[in-house]
Amino acid sequence: MARLAVMTATSPRTVLLAAPRGFCAGVDRAIEIVDIALEHYGAPVYVRHAIVHNTHVVADLESRGAVFVEDEDEVPEGGVIVFSAHGIPPEVRERAAARGLDQIDATCPLVTKVHFEAREYAEKGMSIILIGHEGHQEVVGTMGQAPESINLVETPEDVAELDLPDPTKVAYVSQTTLSVDETTGIIAAIKERYPLARGPKGDDICYATQNRQDATKVLSERSDLVLVVGSENSSNSQRMVEVALGHGAPAAHLIDDATHIDPAWLEGVDTIGLTSGASAPDQLVTGVIDWLQAQDRGAVVERLDVIEEDMHFALPAKLRNLPVVGV
Repeated sequence: MARLAVMTATSPRTVLLAAPRGFCAGVDRAIEIVDIALEHYGAPVYVRHAIVHNTHVVADLESRGAVFVEDEDEVPEGGVIVFSAHGIPPEVRERAAARGLDQIDATCPLVTKVHFEAREYAEKGMSIILIGHEGHQEVVGTMGQAPESINLVETPEDVAELDLPDPTKVAYVSQTTLSVDETTGIIAAIKERYPLARGPKGDDICYATQNRQDATKVLSERSDLVLVVGSENSSNSQRMVEVALGHGAPAAHLIDDATHIDPAWLEGVDTIGLTSGASAPDQLVTGVIDWLQAQDRGAVVERLDVIEEDMHFALPAKLRNLPVVGV
């Protein structure tokens, strides 16, 4: 069954370890922001929504004094609040200011770029089509930038149902963690219905989402089974499973960690592709490798380098010069 080599039933399985995988620059930055806030201000530091969509990251920060809330009204007046990497609507910032909260913004700079685009289009009197998943925190934050101008679509069929006031004044933006393949069809539908529709100057799909999906495509062509380490509430991790199944993987599963692996998945499998979403710590991937190597057949790891990644985002200005930075 394996596509790389003919193996016997007792030969060690091959684990193809994708690169890049795991934390992106925006996630690294968001976690570092909470770390610095905890050290500088002391516990508790309140975080609005999960700082990133990974249960292990959230649990670790909670153990060190971070308190996760879904509403700024849950934070005591004068408290420290960190806004998650997914971004927020402007009214959240206004309500936090009214309560005298010390605000730290951990919004990913690539999400902030989409916010700027949405506001710019709205100021020009354009109808904005937002490609995204209803209810996702990033989508909530982006829609809040220009609520009277933004129309959310999830499928090409949604585009067909739009009734915008001026078809010559239309623009579109996208949630950053979607599948590139998914957005391509929706953008085509937008351009077919609104030929003059303006898109962003650069692709809204974040570099890490694109890179991890591209690596997953290569992994899928060479694997009998693909495992994506990431949490259920991680949009980019969910998309990676879809990409794997859409590009040749006979089976693909999203797992939070090694304890979520079903041994039955390994029956008849010689080559396992292993990767992780942009919010998954690499120690979880190491745990999966350890689990696979502990099975009867064992496993050997081969690194599959697809794209070189070297991206870093600066900390918010208010944290850059604190004495704890870099300690």
